[in-house]
Amino acid sequence: MSKPIVTGLMSYGMSGRIFHAPFLATNPGFIFKAVAERNTKTAALKYPGLKSYNSIDELLADDEIELIIVNTPNYTHYDFALRSLHAGKHVLIEKPAAVTSAEAKALFTLGHQLNLKVMIYQNRRYNSDFLSVKNVIESGRLGKLIEIHFRIDRYRMAIGAKAFKESKEVPGNGLMYDLGSHLIDGVISLLGKPLSYTKTTAAHRPDSEVDDYFHLHLRYPEQLNVYLTSGLLIAEPEHGFVVHGTAGSYLKMRTDIQELQLMDDILPDADGFGVEAAGSVGKLVVINDLQKVVEEVVAPTGAYNDLFNAVHDTIRNDSAFPVSEEQIIWQLEMLEFKEQ
Repeated sequence: MSKPIVTGLMSYGMSGRIFHAPFLATNPGFIFKAVAERNTKTAALKYPGLKSYNSIDELLADDEIELIIVNTPNYTHYDFALRSLHAGKHVLIEKPAAVTSAEAKALFTLGHQLNLKVMIYQNRRYNSDFLSVKNVIESGRLGKLIEIHFRIDRYRMAIGAKAFKESKEVPGNGLMYDLGSHLIDGVISLLGKPLSYTKTTAAHRPDSEVDDYFHLHLRYPEQLNVYLTSGLLIAEPEHGFVVHGTAGSYLKMRTDIQELQLMDDILPDADGFGVEAAGSVGKLVVINDLQKVVEEVVAPTGAYNDLFNAVHDTIRNDSAFPVSEEQIIWQLEMLEFKEQ
């Protein structure tokens, strides 16, 4: 791998600790130099030698840093990414890229003008369960696709402590912006832009100011219907992925293990990282000679590191980042779309 990229992390909250720092520290394509910690200084306890700045301004003033990871609250993404670009840094922005498609377009335009890369972190494309579904669809074994369901089910009655997710006064709030960006990205990475879509949202938790349930119906060519659903009061999770075609069906629970491993301080370079637990197979049902044949499908290894490898390749080799600007604009247009 060519010269590593000197990188700074804007926040050492949950996403910084779990989804970014372990990869920056173990992937040879990066030098994890600094983090912004406005209050408690804890990052260097885990990563000795790491520089901890008191503010984002100090982080951006570090001339050695080439790449900034913007992993702050949703409503700050546009402003902080803008400031990073003006400071001469490439940016990797947590999903959602911004609150509106107009903001994302402005960031992409500025990046091109300054010859800097603007990349969006959509890690669930590299989940083992999603990769399993992708492989089955691309194999053609399901025939012509008819119906697809992607969903994320959770049960959390309490209102969360993060105001940017729970307050109606903060742009980019609610479950739609939190988990909807993942579900939409998965579909458009496979199928592209839908012909049309409709949206339903609801708030079921007591005193909730924001949506804690949503359902999107996406319509694609050849009468393919796609349904995206998530809720915070689903006591019994359903299959996260259900795909029906003219020749068969594929059903898969959400079984990616990378987040749980990272929360247990298992680093990405450890043996067995990303390998699903035994018994986590998907169910493939195909029709051969009018007979139903059922197969168990073992998922590929989860690979968040592939996203970081793509970041390195994009910056050092000017390669196309796999999450395209066009896909991000489509995603944000769906997120900001007002239900009829």
